[in-house]
Amino acid sequence: MLPAEGYVTTDDGLRLWFQTVGSGQQVVVLPNGLHLLEDFSCLAPGRTLVFYDVRNRGRSETVTDPALLQRGIHNDVDDLDAVRRHFGLDRLALIGHSYMGLMVILYAMRYPAHVDRIVQIAPMGPHYGKSYPADLTNTDPMLRDIFAKLGELQKERASYDPEAFCRKFWSILRVLYVTDPKDADRVRWDRCDLQNERNFMKYWTEEIIPSIQSLSLSREALAPVTRAVLTLHGTKDRSAPYGGGRDWVSLLPNARLVQVRGAGHGPWIEAPEIVFGAIGQFLTLDHVPSAGEV
Repeated sequence: MLPAEGYVTTDDGLRLWFQTVGSGQQVVVLPNGLHLLEDFSCLAPGRTLVFYDVRNRGRSETVTDPALLQRGIHNDVDDLDAVRRHFGLDRLALIGHSYMGLMVILYAMRYPAHVDRIVQIAPMGPHYGKSYPADLTNTDPMLRDIFAKLGELQKERASYDPEAFCRKFWSILRVLYVTDPKDADRVRWDRCDLQNERNFMKYWTEEIIPSIQSLSLSREALAPVTRAVLTLHGTKDRSAPYGGGRDWVSLLPNARLVQVRGAGHGPWIEAPEIVFGAIGQFLTLDHVPSAGEV
């Protein structure tokens, strides 16, 4: 049985906070996943789920040396292998949501022998900034309204203390991630009590995004990712266009797409039976759903 919570030390000496759920033989790791713990614990029977905060996020150590951040997402890749070694795992299953859906593929490119299978949920696409036709994205009036409200909030930033600003920011932003605004209160990803999360946007724009922009993910570059990949993507995702999910399954040699019709960036919120049913089956069986099966 793995410890319930604690820290993993990275190769360059930083501490990453983790929490585990379950005690089953199959170990499934969810990077940047502690905000998913409540919803995804339903996958724990028969498994051990390892949720951890990635570098400079959540309850992990706050990084004060800029040199330890400048590799952006590539740090996250190597830190994931530190997590694997910390728990003494030869191979692990991975679930990555949003930009972690991209990161877990980068991990499989660099450490293919240590990957069992991968689940991508609403992943950032393989080609940053790619434009998609209207049926493969969701640039709707709600998106424009959200951005307008965030722009107005930025003008008032000086009138808020950091935690209050963070909570106001998320009260607007959470609507982005669901199709029906009535479901927005179920997006509980803000963690505004934590300094790392209050300061995340600076790290995101200055280090993470540039490291993603520099990637070149061709079919040839992705050839080492031979393990099965399940990509689940809502067709109304405003944050990571559905077209990016389609691109992943066209480039990866052993990937299948579960299309979650009408769902947004948190598709398990709007279609839990589809999402958790597909993930549970994928993790348990050799069967990989065919593209378009759902």
